[in-house]
Order: sequence, then C-alpha cells, then structure tokens
Amino acid sequence: MRSQIKYMRLKANKTLSQRQLAIKLRVEREENAGFLTWERRRLLIHAAKTALAAALCWWIAMLFGLHDGYWGSISAIIVLQSNFGATISASRDRILGTLIGALLGFAFAEFGALPWNYILAVLAAVIVCGLLGLRSSSRLAGVTITIVMLVKTGSHWTLALDRVMEVFVGIVVAIGISTLVFPDRARLRLRDGLAQEFLVLGTFFEGILEGFRGAPSENLTALREQISATLRSNNQLLEAARNEPSGGPGWREGLGMITQFGRSLFDALVALEFAVQDSHEDRYARQLEPAMGRLAVDIRIGFHYVAECIHEWRFHIPPPGLHLEEDIAQLEARMAEVRHTGFQFPQDEILRAYAVQLHLKQIARLLRASRVETSSAIGEAQK
Repeated sequence: MRSQIKYMRLKANKTLSQRQLAIKLRVEREENAGFLTWERRRLLIHAAKTALAAALCWWIAMLFGLHDGYWGSISAIIVLQSNFGATISASRDRILGTLIGALLGFAFAEFGALPWNYILAVLAAVIVCGLLGLRSSSRLAGVTITIVMLVKTGSHWTLALDRVMEVFVGIVVAIGISTLVFPDRARLRLRDGLAQEFLVLGTFFEGILEGFRGAPSENLTALREQISATLRSNNQLLEAARNEPSGGPGWREGLGMITQFGRSLFDALVALEFAVQDSHEDRYARQLEPAMGRLAVDIRIGFHYVAECIHEWRFHIPPPGLHLEEDIAQLEARMAEVRHTGFQFPQDEILRAYAVQLHLKQIARLLRASRVETSSAIGEAQK
C-alpha cells in the first residue's frame, strides 16, 4: 500500500460552511443537529438579515420623511444576497439602473407627450444599458422610468430624486447588514465549493476506473450531474467573489486558477470515461501493471490532497509520499517494455490501453499543476 495522506488539522474558528466541509472530508464527526441543520441555520440567518434590512429602511424613511419610503425596503430585500460579493453585484446593478432610469425618465418627461415619450424613454434605457455592458440594469431602468413618468403624485424631478434617494438608502442598509451581521464572504464559500468539487472529481475518477477491465459503476451519471452543478455554482461564486474587497495577496488569481483547473480536470475525466468503454475483457492493459495501478492510486490521493490544500489555502507543501511525475516515468518505462508484445493482442485493446494511460498522465499533470501554479499565483514560498 502507498503511504496515505494524513488527515488535515483544521483551525478552531471555522465558518459554518467550513465545518460542513470538514465533515465531508472526514476530519470531523457530524453531530446530531436535529431540525437546525447547517443549511437551515444558514437559511434562517439570511431570512433574519433580510427582515432586519427591510425594517431598518422603513424606519429611516419614516425618520427623514421620505416619500414612498417602501422603495428603500424593496431595494434592500432585492439586493441583499446570501454573500457579500453577490450583494455588491446586485447593488451595483440596481443603483446604476435607477440612476439611468431617473435621468432618462426626467429628460423625456420634459419633451413630447404620453405615450410616445414614455416608449422612447424605455427604448433608450435598454439601448444605453446594453451599450454600457449593464444588461442586468436595463429592467431596473425601465421600472424607474415607469414610476417617474407615469405616477401622478408630484413633479417628475421630485419623483426621480426621491426614487434615487430611497434606492440608495436601501442599498447602503443592505451592504451594511451584509458586512456587519453574520457576514458571509463569497470567496470563503468558493474555497469550500472548490474543495468539495475536487472531492467529487476524485469520486468520479474512482467510478470511471471501476469500468476499466470491470463492470461500469452505476452512479457515474449522478456524479457527472453533480459535478456539472458544482461547476456552475462555483462559477457564480467566482463572479461574486471578484466584487469583494481584497482577501489577501493573489487570492483572486488563485481562486480563478483553481476554478479553471477544475473545469480542465472534468474534461479530462470525461475523456477517460470514453476511453475505458468496452475494456472489461482487455488483456493487453494487464501488462502495464503495477505501474498503471500505482499512478491511479496516487491520482485518487492527489484529488483529496488538493482539496485539503484549497480548504487550508496552502499549496506550497508537497504531498508526502506522493510523486506523480515518478509514477508517470515508471508507466512510460513499462509501456516501452511491453511494446514488442503488441502483435499478440487485438488492435482495439492496444489503442484503448494507450488512450487510458495518456489520459491518466494528463490528469496527474493537471493535478500537480493545480497545486504548484496556484501556490505561485498567491505568492507562497516554495518548499
């Protein structure tokens, strides 16, 4: 047996998502949480933050006598997301859409008559937002134009100014609540999501190899769907994380690099899945043992080790007892030794064996590069 990676040591002050990941990494035991599971606690916290932000906006509107102060509460409810980065992104879209809509609504209200000036104002808002790369703000701009031009409770200028002020109050309150009350950072959730992604990729790898010279694994389809969902979720978190203030040197580059390596590894695993099809009776591949089996075992361990590195955000320490490049060299040497025996086996067996070993080497190198290049991106001193 190859030497196993020691279980990682986690810090005492972990976030809720980090505790959940620690359970999945089997470094902590899951306690009986009863009704208040981790997901339910997170839901309750988000609900309480949203209610607090809405109530605070209403109180501020009443305190300062803002007209239609409920717009501040509506804005806070809309922009307050589950993490700080997503809240910043939603706030940016809403304030820009409101400003564009207020300016265009006031300007077009001064010229022409309904409904033609209103139609032209909405048309202009969508075009302007599209040209500025603010497609997410175009709907909000249209809503603001509708309020400014069609609501008959005051002058167009007053409506535009009040609308901007109320939305601004809602956004400030939402950002404040997101920052100060049980803050949830997208970059931390992304780290946990990426660590979980590499664990699932490792499980997918094991399932694929079950079908190599054996019966295919029954859960490959479910694992493939789970990985695809995790990749989409992590991509969304990456976009949200880019809106957050700095979390340390090179963290944006590091998170982006790990996300890209995860996608590349998934593509390589799908290719390996196709390569092992119809290999249950292959005899040629048996000659590549034990070198091929040793590389496969170390790749499995490598997935778990990279997940640990992501979770701890430390990549510069080489995994003990794990030498993927040496495994690759031994497999290539074994391939050279048995090459002369190829005439004894069907050509499709030989081609499958060559394809499998090529994909294994690619996966091993991607795993190693994901750790080494991320370490360099975040500025760690190499060991």
